[in-house]
Amino acid sequence: MCMTLPMQVCRIDGLTALCTARETEREVGLILLQDEGLAPGDHVLVHLGQAIRKVSAEEAATTWELLDQILEAGTLPA
Repeated sequence: MCMTLPMQVCRIDGLTALCTARETEREVGLILLQDEGLAPGDHVLVHLGQAIRKVSAEEAATTWELLDQILEAGTLPA
């Protein structure tokens, strides 16, 4: 199963960004959001190593809260 996770942009280098989420760093492709005017501090949804949508900090936090609830309940789909 593939999941889309919110991450925060730390650094941008062309069409690649260093993003963090929960003490994890990843290089993320920005090709799909190249016209969004992303900057360090912005939040994005990441799927298969690519940023697919810019989101607010509130939406990113809410997504993590929901994911935590799913994990606690042990109800992840197979």
